[in-house]
Amino acid sequence: MTITAGPRPKGLGYLMFASRWLQLPLYLGLIVAQGVYVWQFMVELWHLIGITFLGHDAPPNLAASPEVVVMLMVLALIDVVMISNLLIMVIVGGYETFVSRINLDGHPDEPEWLSHVNANVLKVKLATAIIGISSVHLLQTFIRVQSIDNDKIMWQTIIHLAFVVSALGLAWIDKLLSTSPAERTH
Repeated sequence: MTITAGPRPKGLGYLMFASRWLQLPLYLGLIVAQGVYVWQFMVELWHLIGITFLGHDAPPNLAASPEVVVMLMVLALIDVVMISNLLIMVIVGGYETFVSRINLDGHPDEPEWLSHVNANVLKVKLATAIIGISSVHLLQTFIRVQSIDNDKIMWQTIIHLAFVVSALGLAWIDKLLSTSPAERTH
């Protein structure tokens, strides 16, 4: 007895459908980038330990009080983690949405958001993550405000606000797309 999964696309349609697997090397490359970020995190953590406990000198670009140096270095670690989280969302969510199902049903470590991921949800989550990363960078700038040009601060703030407005727009569009026309008129 042969079990079939239903009709398979033929010809050009099958080629187009199969072309989604061309994204696999891209996602594998992002996994390598994730490894680079783990390495970067460990290097930054080692610098923080060296400065805090071993008496190493802070880098010249962080010339400030010891408390400020530690705060900036911890923010750099948070930045690496947030970018790493962004990578995971793109790798897992993108693969699940555009390439193939991962089939984690019932696995205790399945991320909650993965069960209802689609391209719109993924865009909103990515925009939110980008806002978080931008917020960390903006906080680092504000901590070092005395040593940074006002134009740079202004542009960084404007860019951050553009990210916020973009995320709000994406969330609004997602809400519009997820409600029926009847619900929108009430």
